[in-house]
Amino acid sequence: MDRFPKQFSIVLALAAGVAASSAAAQDFRLASTSVAEGAKLASAQVFQGFGCEGGNQSPHLVWSNPPAGTKSFAITAYDPDAPTGSGWWHWNVVNIPANVSEVPAGASGTHALPKGAVEIRNDYGAVGFGGACPPPGEVHRYVFTVHALSVEKLDLPTNGSNALAGFMIRANSIGKASITAVYNR
Repeated sequence: MDRFPKQFSIVLALAAGVAASSAAAQDFRLASTSVAEGAKLASAQVFQGFGCEGGNQSPHLVWSNPPAGTKSFAITAYDPDAPTGSGWWHWNVVNIPANVSEVPAGASGTHALPKGAVEIRNDYGAVGFGGACPPPGEVHRYVFTVHALSVEKLDLPTNGSNALAGFMIRANSIGKASITAVYNR
């Protein structure tokens, strides 16, 4: 008879911990002056090439309320609708210091990225941001995500793939915040 109340207390404590953790993760927010949830990307975030004509400029991103224990951040921009079987990686930035909470528009490939941040080769084959350029007539989603990581640095090889970067980001993630925009031509 004494065991039931103790087991019930343990279950309640675990449920409270999960609820607190979930509430903390919901506080992590991502905002932007360049992209908005559900809105069409501006020409500044469209690729220049492959039949697309845009500014190929990385968006402004600002985040707040990261989870406790965050030691660094990573940014990803991903198109899950690309007709590749594995989507399309438009941008991966890792090793963003924990004291950083914003990157300005056009930061990719410039000194405007935080010191220590490393950009990974995108699926166009270039290091840095590669804008949207879906096949004509298709609407694609573009998911911009800031990941809070439990490590100060991801130890990736110089020419590490997006798959490896994604694996390492997810293996060390303690929270994430996203904005999903769309684009068609």
